[in-house]
Amino acid sequence: MPPHTVEVEGVELSTDHWIGGERVASAERFAVRSPIDGTHLAEVSAGGAGEVDAAVAAARSAFPAWAGLGPEGRAPILRRFAEAIRDRADEIAPVETADVGSLLVGNRMAVVPRAAHNIAFFAERALELGEVIDSEQALNEVRYDPSGVAALITPWNAPFMLTTWKLGPALAAGSSVVLKPPEWAPLSCSLLADIAAGAGLPPGVLNLVQGIGEDAGAALARHPDVARISFTGSTDTARSVGRSAALNLCPVSFELGGKSPLLVFADADLDAAAQTVAAQYMNAGQVCLAGTRILVEAEIAEALRQKLAAAVAALRVGDPREPGTRMGPLIHPEHFARVSGFVERARAAGARAAWGGGRHEAGELYFEPTLLDGVERDSELFRKEVFGPVLSWHTFSDEDEAVELANDQEYGLAATLFSKSEERARRVADRVVAGTVWVNCYFIRELAAPFGGSRNSGIGREGGSWSFDFFCDLKNVAVRKGSFD
Repeated sequence: MPPHTVEVEGVELSTDHWIGGERVASAERFAVRSPIDGTHLAEVSAGGAGEVDAAVAAARSAFPAWAGLGPEGRAPILRRFAEAIRDRADEIAPVETADVGSLLVGNRMAVVPRAAHNIAFFAERALELGEVIDSEQALNEVRYDPSGVAALITPWNAPFMLTTWKLGPALAAGSSVVLKPPEWAPLSCSLLADIAAGAGLPPGVLNLVQGIGEDAGAALARHPDVARISFTGSTDTARSVGRSAALNLCPVSFELGGKSPLLVFADADLDAAAQTVAAQYMNAGQVCLAGTRILVEAEIAEALRQKLAAAVAALRVGDPREPGTRMGPLIHPEHFARVSGFVERARAAGARAAWGGGRHEAGELYFEPTLLDGVERDSELFRKEVFGPVLSWHTFSDEDEAVELANDQEYGLAATLFSKSEERARRVADRVVAGTVWVNCYFIRELAAPFGGSRNSGIGREGGSWSFDFFCDLKNVAVRKGSFD
């Protein structure tokens, strides 16, 4: 194999940066291990300010030609890119599973196809941009001009798919990109760079700089030649990114944490509700959208608890490469300690574990699906994002109390509610503070719809034309009527 190349699940991967269409090594490197069993996967180049400077320079150099193609010229390349992702699903899925610990079957059947759709959808949507607004004196031509170099900083819980969620609209808008993948799970993003190059994306249009957030990520956030910063991650890190971006008046898009409520009313379909509550353990609870505060109308609480217990008992925890597994490991020892700490402190304060509460016998980083009773509203477990398979159980007496509980938080990313009453569902959806409200369903993500959070859950919206509103500079050309007659 070439230097600085590793084999992961039979797939050859470069461990170096991708800058200006070439692999670039750094003297400093960091280790990546699989959360599945601790296997050492790679020693990856650790970039800093120098590599970021080179990547931004490459992106600036490539930008005029890429922007000049227009949506019509970029679309064929992006269609090939999307198709190449689909064609290589059997390589991408096992790499993502080894790197993240997410389910192999889910990566192959859902995550990779969605990643391809992220690229293809925005390539087509860009062709529809622009409108003409007719006023009394002029025709106002609304144009979407590419903004320049976009910095994309992506999270570790679903790095391949969430990178394409940002990359699709950025590239379709005509931006060139510098991508900072997560240090705990960088390998599938390295593979993505190779796939993009093979599909014909010109050198410098996509650049990848790996490294620790305090080094590579911070250098990217404060770089004066970056025109946009799109970040998904923790609220605390977003504050740091925002401070750096403010020095350059650089617009930011933040998709941050959540502590979402899942409300079940007495008239709900309890079987569907129980299955949906159990689904909050998906990806070991490492999902920003997860409804981790279960709010149940008191009169059906015991009936729902019994159905939920049966659904959770059926969840197989173990190696995510095995077809029957439904929940894999947490990503990293540091994160395992964080999740464990939340549960230990809650129990010390009087909370009770209805089930779970500690390490699962499947392995070092496997945490039991956990449900805690007796969690007080002023406790950190009620208010802070755990980002693990830990739910808290609360009851309410009426609709007003349900909404009060739901909104008693600093976040506003998502909410889920179950009720057979359309009137109630619409009333509650109107009153709950959240960027997305699911009614009698969960985790439906339509690319044409806006996605993002309120309060400390983010700034801005992604999806549909909202993504282009961010990645583009909107221009109005007002042409006086009759001036060319």
